[in-house]
Amino acid sequence: MTPTVLHIDSSARLANSTSRSLTAQIVAKLGGKTIRRDLTNALPQIDETWVQANFTPSESRTDAQRQALALSDKLVEEIVSADVLVIGLPIYNFGVPAALKAWVDQIARAGLTFKYTENGPEGLLTGKRAIIAVASGGTPVGSEIDFASGYMRHVLEFIGIHDVEIVAADQMMIDAEAANAKATRQIESLAA
Repeated sequence: MTPTVLHIDSSARLANSTSRSLTAQIVAKLGGKTIRRDLTNALPQIDETWVQANFTPSESRTDAQRQALALSDKLVEEIVSADVLVIGLPIYNFGVPAALKAWVDQIARAGLTFKYTENGPEGLLTGKRAIIAVASGGTPVGSEIDFASGYMRHVLEFIGIHDVEIVAADQMMIDAEAANAKATRQIESLAA
């Protein structure tokens, strides 16, 4: 069975982006149907209208509230429809790009992607796989100064996606050739 892949890029760079190159390679390896989400044109930040709409029961929402959540609903549906998420994650100033954080805020929705239980939050999007393609100039992935890859792993697990793999081309400014070669080997070893 070929997977449905949600391909998300968050790099501000359109050309010469390492994370975009990595996600393209991963998506090509996986094959299947692709849903494309490019965050270059940043998503809107959540605001008071969005928050009020989100916490209003769906059957009680006004037309304006439904409209405020329309994009968020579409983003959640993209994840629901996918078997695999391939997320491009360039590390900007030790963290995730603002565009990717805006995506997280739009998709982390109680009752849709997670629920609260007496034992704490429980993710609702189980049975999916995620591959995060990380690129950094100087930050070693998994180090104490990497606040991006652990955050994304946590967010995905929070919504129920526990099968999370990281492909890293990190410390590109130190040795780009070695970083790319390492990432290429990781992509080659990914199960399709």
